[in-house]
Amino acid sequence: MKKGIHPDNYRPVVFKDMSNGDVFLSRSTVNTRETIEFEGATYPLVKLEISNTSHPFYTGKSKLVDTAGRVDKFLSRYGDRKKK
Repeated sequence: MKKGIHPDNYRPVVFKDMSNGDVFLSRSTVNTRETIEFEGATYPLVKLEISNTSHPFYTGKSKLVDTAGRVDKFLSRYGDRKKK
């Protein structure tokens, strides 16, 4: 790695996916207030809402959206109101 191109606070940081509890160690300059014990050492902690271990694009599991049910519900409520 070249010297002098990274900020002074570029350090190891643990990222935790709050949706599934997965944790991983990377390097970052993000400011944190919390720390965590990871693999025998204490690191700054960054909490994530979603990561590659829980995102539907990476996991292949997508949430089923019931669009047909919504259309049927709309039609039953308002009917077919075509202008004649």
